[in-house]
Amino acid sequence: MLPLEGITVVCLEQAVAAPFASRQLADLGARVIKIERPKVGDFARDYDQTVKGQSAYFVWLNRSKESLTLDVKHPKAAGVLARLIDSADVFIQNLAPGAAKRLGLGGDTLLARNPRLIVCDISGYGDTGPYARKKAYDLLVQSEAGVLSVTGTEEAPSKVGISITDIGTGLHAYAAILAALYERERTGKGRRIEVTMFETMVEWMNHPLYYTHFSGNAPKRAGTDHATIVPYGRFRAGDGKHVMFGIQNEREWASFCSGVLKQPELTKDARYDNNTKRNAARAEVIALIEKVFAGLTAEDVVARLDSAGIANARLNSPEEVWNHPQLQARNRWREVESPAGAIPATLPPASFDGVEVRMDPIPAVGEHTDGILKALGYDAAELDALKSSGAV
Repeated sequence: MLPLEGITVVCLEQAVAAPFASRQLADLGARVIKIERPKVGDFARDYDQTVKGQSAYFVWLNRSKESLTLDVKHPKAAGVLARLIDSADVFIQNLAPGAAKRLGLGGDTLLARNPRLIVCDISGYGDTGPYARKKAYDLLVQSEAGVLSVTGTEEAPSKVGISITDIGTGLHAYAAILAALYERERTGKGRRIEVTMFETMVEWMNHPLYYTHFSGNAPKRAGTDHATIVPYGRFRAGDGKHVMFGIQNEREWASFCSGVLKQPELTKDARYDNNTKRNAARAEVIALIEKVFAGLTAEDVVARLDSAGIANARLNSPEEVWNHPQLQARNRWREVESPAGAIPATLPPASFDGVEVRMDPIPAVGEHTDGILKALGYDAAELDALKSSGAV
């Protein structure tokens, strides 16, 4: 039995943040009913067509879900939504600001009808404050929350290469929903949860916020290097390849000097004997290291780092990660079915001893509409009427 079997989740979701949260619940056995626009579905289905004609975002975020098409603005939609949500344990939505309340799907309204329901509202900035009505997308929130100011090179800021705002928001929503389900087991009562993209990124920005506010200096953008720890970043070897490694403390610095650079005397060099000094002399330290690395291949450098107990990594491309030996050795790949055939997918990172998580198909638009509505009590004539009117 999977941990969340018996839990039903209804989602008015689109894009990334909410679908990422609900997919985590589906992985653990929850029944997730995804409400989509008739015919076109979640607009993330059309972000690209790279995965056998399907969007890479969509196939990643929507396995193991059931797709119900419903025009939520249609006059007949309210009745469908009421039946659906009244029988649910969790309701998740990330519609445009204010849209859920206009549809009669505000937390107070839903909890009055179903006191055991857990309502999770995901938005850019929350439903109060001067930014409550402001639209929010991943890159824009990275900018508003200061992530771009600390990411990139000295010359130019850069966004993070994955959707960290959406991913982080989805994970915080997932964790909060699990906590609310646990609370409900003790109290019998549901509650509303609000998770915002902006506040998620502010949480993740706490180190640079503290550092800047109390020092008076913002961390400098340092490309692939750490902004305040030296050495920690990308270094070029003599064969033109790069190796990433980081020194976390003075014990590691001593091991690095003796075991990697083969210059144990540097350990006691007063110019570099703590991180604050090394950070101030960043250019000198990097030049010193790369002078030694110039006579070594990347494999040589990694071998020395491993021998000295220094954390390191290769600068892998996405395709190199796809074929990574660690994923192969730990059997982390499965296949999920989709409307275009089987697609490889990685297992979720949290493994439960003795449990194989759910890896069910990615749904076609509206694939489960008839079955869901029949289970809600709609007979054939009513179903035909909903279809003919364009409600589903």
